[in-house]
Amino acid sequence: MTEIKTDVLIIGAGSGGLSVAAGAVQMGADVTMLEGHKMGGDCLNFGCVPSKALLAAGKAAIQPGQTGKFGVSPATPEVNYAAAKDHVHDVIAQIEPVDSQERFEGLGVRVIREWGVFKDKETVLAGEYTIKARRVVIATGSGPFVPPISGLDTVPFYTNENIFDLREKPDHLLIIGAGPIGMEMAQAHLRLGCKVTVIEGFKAFGRDDPEAAALVIEKMRAEGLNLAENAKVSNISGSEGAIKVETEDGQSFEGTHLLMAVGRKTNIDKLNLEAAGIETTRTGIQVDAGMRTTNRKVYAIGDAAGGLQFTHVAGYHAGVIIRSLLFALPAKTKTDHIPWVTYTQPELAQVGPTEAEAVKTHGAAVEVARFDYHHNDRAIAERKTDGFIKVMVVKGRPVGVTIVGEQAGELISLWSMAIANRMKMSQVAAMVAPYPTISEVNKRAAGAYFTPRLFDNPTVKRVVRLVQRLIP
Repeated sequence: MTEIKTDVLIIGAGSGGLSVAAGAVQMGADVTMLEGHKMGGDCLNFGCVPSKALLAAGKAAIQPGQTGKFGVSPATPEVNYAAAKDHVHDVIAQIEPVDSQERFEGLGVRVIREWGVFKDKETVLAGEYTIKARRVVIATGSGPFVPPISGLDTVPFYTNENIFDLREKPDHLLIIGAGPIGMEMAQAHLRLGCKVTVIEGFKAFGRDDPEAAALVIEKMRAEGLNLAENAKVSNISGSEGAIKVETEDGQSFEGTHLLMAVGRKTNIDKLNLEAAGIETTRTGIQVDAGMRTTNRKVYAIGDAAGGLQFTHVAGYHAGVIIRSLLFALPAKTKTDHIPWVTYTQPELAQVGPTEAEAVKTHGAAVEVARFDYHHNDRAIAERKTDGFIKVMVVKGRPVGVTIVGEQAGELISLWSMAIANRMKMSQVAAMVAPYPTISEVNKRAAGAYFTPRLFDNPTVKRVVRLVQRLIP
């Protein structure tokens, strides 16, 4: 065995692990990284990047048929499903060098392509290496959760880890799960010419604002989506090209391919955490506000920590723990300013609590400021008027924001900044947005908050009349 002593050992080369490695090594720490699978982790290879690339292909596929409303004769596109998958892998290949072993070794990181396993509280084994580190960061991410459904083990199915390798266009794709992954893949495949049925045991977009979710569902159904909600799967049977899904309420769905998209599970089973004195929860590794585990020398970030499972959360965690790892400074994470987006069309974005959640927490103190896309001039010009923004405000400060519509994922960032910095609605209203842009939606939402205070306020009107009489 080869012994290594290092300042920081990072287990997992996904988004969070790579961010810690880059920051720590460039600030002078000796950094070792372990990765037993692909550099870049789930996001680059099986998640965010390929899914958005496939969505982009689907969006391109429907655009030629939607030009009539602009005075341009519509056309019928010819979709090459295999070529669309080539596009997906080309996108991955273009981003890959940024996350590559060569780049990080060039920065000075010791990269070992092996799985890591704890031997004891201070030692990690990886292949032929025995590693002792001053601090360890677990950044092993998550993978698709495959539930124990009767018959599932007898039929071929896909997850997000292999659906992007499928090159033969499914005639009828059955998707179990109507969360972000399931609904994004549903719309992408609909637009690439597949018939799609989504089967959800509860409500589609269950964690999002119901009104906003309903708008997305309506648009997807108009594109041909067959969505069955409150349909708990009881049995799956069949063979490749002929798969049958049965539900507890007696419904039956038949298709050619099956995609499981019911959720995620943390990749921590093989770490031997018990030997390191690291406790776990139902969803992942137990951490405190500083992302430290029950072993004070070990941190867990990103999906492994069992909280919000988004790439940008892993990056945020990495930035927070760098303070503690390298400078021994106190650092704590927060979640109230963390946004999430489902990249369907229209997009669905959220930061902080939904309207219902805000009312549950703050009661009558919550005010809701709303602005609809059909009043935005840029949205009108581009025929993208479906959508709205709702801002939940408590004592003049935004606490939560829901946006559904064009560029919702871009617009939500401003509200993340506002909530993170405890900004007031007056500060958002003071922003000057260029005209005409979709970003005016944010400013107009802030304006909607002040409208009743200024224009429906008798006191304001009396003051204005008085001032006008007094001015010579």
